[in-house]
Amino acid sequence: MIMDDVIDKSELRRNAPCWYKQEDPCWHLQEGVGVAAINDALLLEASIYTLLKKYFDGKECYKYVSGLLHETATKTIMGQSLDMMCQNPDGSPRLDAFTMNRYQAIVKYKTSHYTFHLPSGLAMYLANWYDDEQHRQAKTIFLEIGEFFQIQDDFLDCFGDSELTGKKGTDIQEGKCSWLAVVALQRATSAQRKIMEEHYGKPDEKSIQLIKDLYLELNLPATYATYEEECFNRIRTHIQQISKGLPHELFFKLLNKIYKRSG
Repeated sequence: MIMDDVIDKSELRRNAPCWYKQEDPCWHLQEGVGVAAINDALLLEASIYTLLKKYFDGKECYKYVSGLLHETATKTIMGQSLDMMCQNPDGSPRLDAFTMNRYQAIVKYKTSHYTFHLPSGLAMYLANWYDDEQHRQAKTIFLEIGEFFQIQDDFLDCFGDSELTGKKGTDIQEGKCSWLAVVALQRATSAQRKIMEEHYGKPDEKSIQLIKDLYLELNLPATYATYEEECFNRIRTHIQQISKGLPHELFFKLLNKIYKRSG
């Protein structure tokens, strides 16, 4: 999150300035933490493995937990790379790369693994659950929930209340390969695509508003509402089909928590 905010030039994270925007706690530099936040993020990541070794070395779960953390970090970095490859060297968006296949790959690697699969996998290992099929089924469900969550996040980035989400939306001005942008390009006429080409990824308020108006013109809020219902029902069905002794209530509780969320 710390490094992602630096890359995206984000302003807020959970209703507070992003870490790189904070006053430097050690040196009190006037310009704040700045790019030193990248080193802080690396220190945090290294600390994970220091703590694991200190408290779990010699336990059966140690190698599984360490392996899952390494695997998740690698996949998340790959997802970030896919995300960044949707932009030209000058930072402008490569709209020809905004396909649904590319978007789903970004979501799978950048969001779903660390947000949902990682904590569930760690919990299962800590509970001495090592069955490969149980982990496969849990991973399948949590990756689906992760995609559901990220599409919600993309919608809220544009149409959500920053007081509830805790951050200011930046996807339009940053030219992100978001679900809204991908669906808009799928539906756009040549004239509407020209609006995307001229204004998507521009930081001025006029361009941002023109893109939001285009999303409304394409009826994307209604499309999103339909998607949310269909996806929610599909995931519920998949949870009910789990047959390897996993507690259904855990999955339903998490799914219900994010369903129709506003923040």
